Amino acid sequence: MLASIAIIPGLIALWIGFTRGPHYAFIFVYLPSMLLLPEYYRWVISGLPSPTFSLGAAFGTAAAFFARGAPGYRFHAMDLLVFSFVLTAFYSEFRVSGYKDAQNLLINLTAWAVLPYIFAKSLVEPAGLRVLFAKTLVVCLFIISVVSVYEFRMGTTPWRMILDPFFPGQARWVTTFRWGFARVAGPYGHAILAGVILVIGYRIQRWLEWSGAWDPKPKYAPWLPISQGRLITLGILAGVIMTMVRGPWMAAILASMLVIIGRSRQRVAAIAVVLGLLIFVGVPGIIWFLDYVSVGRQGAQTVAQESAAYRWELLTKYADIAGEKLWFGWGLNDWPKVPGMPSIDNYYLLLLLMHGLVAVISLVAIMLIMLVRLTAHGMRQPLAEPRGSSLAFTLASLYLAIAFSIATVYLGLQTVPLFFMITGWGIAYLQSGVEGLGGEAAAAPIEVAPPYRFRRIMT
Repeated sequence: MLASIAIIPGLIALWIGFTRGPHYAFIFVYLPSMLLLPEYYRWVISGLPSPTFSLGAAFGTAAAFFARGAPGYRFHAMDLLVFSFVLTAFYSEFRVSGYKDAQNLLINLTAWAVLPYIFAKSLVEPAGLRVLFAKTLVVCLFIISVVSVYEFRMGTTPWRMILDPFFPGQARWVTTFRWGFARVAGPYGHAILAGVILVIGYRIQRWLEWSGAWDPKPKYAPWLPISQGRLITLGILAGVIMTMVRGPWMAAILASMLVIIGRSRQRVAAIAVVLGLLIFVGVPGIIWFLDYVSVGRQGAQTVAQESAAYRWELLTKYADIAGEKLWFGWGLNDWPKVPGMPSIDNYYLLLLLMHGLVAVISLVAIMLIMLVRLTAHGMRQPLAEPRGSSLAFTLASLYLAIAFSIATVYLGLQTVPLFFMITGWGIAYLQSGVEGLGGEAAAAPIEVAPPYRFRRIMT
């Protein structure tokens, strides 16, 4: 019964949602639960879906959200792509494993994809909570970075040290090392997932810092010779560095190029420079990479080369297997495994194997549509002042970072709800037409009156 603590965030979200409103439950309960608590722990309940910390918080928030009439929700065509992704995965699993397993997958994906998307689309921009949402997200990731210094130094994550006794035998993730240091994973299972999430947080924090959203001095340490915004930026950047993951690092560089275009006073010239740089560096880089990985794992001279060769071999070894069930895949775990290649370190390939081409098309369409729409929107706007305060280019850069990163790792655990949350936020931002730090709420957060009122009489 110790594992029953997994439902505590759900109970808190339910209470906050019905007493203060779903906006508060989403930002102050669901978002911290999803970012600060591991997703690999579950309360295993016989015959029922096994809740995680964030799954309970998602459904607790959803109960209040729908009971209040889904405040702020407006249908958008992107909804269909999100639903398509989830329903395709459900149908794929149903074809292979039957209804029970498909039902559990549907419940998980509802909590991981549909609800975060709807929450972010409905409860942030329409309620004028853009800055509060972004600040809560980056503060959570700043906390992760600070706590993870222990993991970086000692080689074990505090999250497992504290929570393993409550969930015996569930945590199969182990700390990996590179260059003599532990690669920080925080509560995200693997360092690469942590790297993706922290890169996203870094870019959002840079937007907040450039926009002047933070107080000049840290609230609880005004004596520090650094601004509050810069302190949080450096903290999250340190977290990104401590993950020591090459894929997300390269993704962060690509994302920064898109942000540079948004910051430039001569955007057309900036685009030309960036494209020229990508061609000048990218074409020789591709040629070098193909030569680098062509030696195979047996001929690799370094661990890095062996890792790159392994990822390249994945594509060639699994191509025929994926083609056998091209449209809807083999299901979550039933594709034939190639001996010696148990890990599919490419989410596009993994998704193709699991749920087929329809699911891959849905995911890629979401990323491409959002990247193009946000970039086009940013290009149509005048140069944001202060420079760098364009939310359009910041959000667009996140899709570039994610699209590149998941070619080297799977989209799993907290990266899934974060991806769909960003998508919901991006859609609502485009619908709002409000730039900068945001304006007045279109639909103010609901303050629910307490069920009982008492009058004090002084005698």
